[in-house]
Amino acid sequence: MRFLSRSVLTCWVASAFVVGLDVDINSPDSVKAAAKVVAKNLMSYYHGNEPGQTPGILPGPPDDNKGPYYWWEGGALWGTMIDYWFYTKDTNYNNDTEKAIVWQAGAPTNSFMPPNWTASLGNDDQGFWGMTAMLAAENNFQNPPADDPQWLALAQAVFNTQAARWDTEECNGGLRWQVHYFAPNGGYNYKNTIASGIFFNMGARLARYTNNDTYAQWATKAWEWVQGVGYVDEDYNIWDGARIEENCTDFNKAQYGYSPAVLIQGLGFMYNYTNGSAYWGDRITNLTRRTLEVFFPNGTVVEPTCEHGTTASCTTDAYSFKGYLIRWLAQTTKMAPLVHDTIMTALRTSAQGAIKNCQDDGTCGFTWTGSAYDGNTGAGQQMNALSALLILLADTGTVGVPVTNNTGGTSAGNPDAGSEPEVLPFFTPLSRRDQAGAGVLTAVIVIVLVSGLFWMGSHTGEGS
Repeated sequence: MRFLSRSVLTCWVASAFVVGLDVDINSPDSVKAAAKVVAKNLMSYYHGNEPGQTPGILPGPPDDNKGPYYWWEGGALWGTMIDYWFYTKDTNYNNDTEKAIVWQAGAPTNSFMPPNWTASLGNDDQGFWGMTAMLAAENNFQNPPADDPQWLALAQAVFNTQAARWDTEECNGGLRWQVHYFAPNGGYNYKNTIASGIFFNMGARLARYTNNDTYAQWATKAWEWVQGVGYVDEDYNIWDGARIEENCTDFNKAQYGYSPAVLIQGLGFMYNYTNGSAYWGDRITNLTRRTLEVFFPNGTVVEPTCEHGTTASCTTDAYSFKGYLIRWLAQTTKMAPLVHDTIMTALRTSAQGAIKNCQDDGTCGFTWTGSAYDGNTGAGQQMNALSALLILLADTGTVGVPVTNNTGGTSAGNPDAGSEPEVLPFFTPLSRRDQAGAGVLTAVIVIVLVSGLFWMGSHTGEGS
């Protein structure tokens, strides 16, 4: 007879006595009560409302040994909490949410380029905060005081700064991953789906909110570039990106959940804005179909790049991607009813998997395809589980459609927001032509210096 080792037996005993989250998925009150517990656990990771701490951000960045989270994930947190209020009407975290977003807006441009983060800023990082501001406007979240930046104006500022960065010199369009060429990760020479996808997403949503077709034209340009360059392949797989040195043809074929999600949400808004255009309807139908095949292979959401069976070895970033996929798909159903049923079926199944992976204190794990709590925890995992619970309220009749300027939206806008000079204007990236010219100039200087040294050496000692 074989006996269990002490460590295995200990884990088995511990898991056997874990009490799971008690939720009746057909009862809105039960779902809200469970969401409140999970939200409280999520907010335990946030310390920006404590004395001496910085409002808006999760503990980090890891490069400074301050915690595992990068700046952008703070923006993702507040988007989740805005939706938490929108779905449950629990206002407990609203003041923290408002203060956090405004604090990180980055005066004077108020385009989410705060000085502490600008040097390492990615277009996707900035875009996450911009989408959170856009969500606040669409959900009619409480407005800041009049002398603070307003939600719609913040979203417009992000969009305007990114429109100015649209780069046709390399790969005939698109946004670079990193804003500045001196970015330490080399991301300035990488164009990825998430950066241009967020820009597309915000253009579509601003078009609908403001009824300004200029945003829609930009959104169309961004979509056509992402699809035309091949990041959306013929089967509607979404690749991560490619490098400009290869003219954006050497695809990194990693598939991350937030990439198709941000595109589907944008497609939904374009479909709504164009009153059900067949062009956008065809694309959202195909992309939704393929996304559900890749990311919900057995009906429950997974992150396929790093989640395999009952184990996962994701980055801190990737541990949060399920939550965005869930929330953005759920909002899409309000904009594009033609994909409502297929999306909600997958989301409801995933919610049941998430519930099985939560303890009664609201601590939730990451892998939902198993039958019990996996112990893999963090702020991202909490956002995922909270998002999964919230979508169970989507069709209860109490969750409305995103508003616009014409349907009750109250956020003040500024179409010229973000047009001031960016921080660090003295760092100007070189074009390839500039680089070639600099190379020639460098070569000439080297030749002159070497010739001079040779001449000096050949005349050393003359006249002595």
